[in-house]
Amino acid sequence: MILRRAGKATKIKKIIYLTASVILGILLSLIFHGLVEMAYLNWAVNNGRVVEFYGGCGLWPGLQIAILAAGAIGGFFLGRLWWRIIYVDRAWEKNRKVYK
Repeated sequence: MILRRAGKATKIKKIIYLTASVILGILLSLIFHGLVEMAYLNWAVNNGRVVEFYGGCGLWPGLQIAILAAGAIGGFFLGRLWWRIIYVDRAWEKNRKVYK
């Protein structure tokens, strides 16, 4: 059941697929943002630096936006890559013998 053939590629399916991958990229960028901020705050505490907070966040707003944008753009291009692999190249069907 899980290893069945990929369905027909439609425009609405592609839009949903790309939207889901952008959301995944944004969520992963939020995790990355948290890790970067924790590392920065630990570094600042260990070195006795004063941290200026911007709306409850220690990172500069430009960096916050850049991390979020990189996640969204990366998610979009990752979605396009996997769309091509699954629905255009149909790599799943070509390697189906391996999964049986």
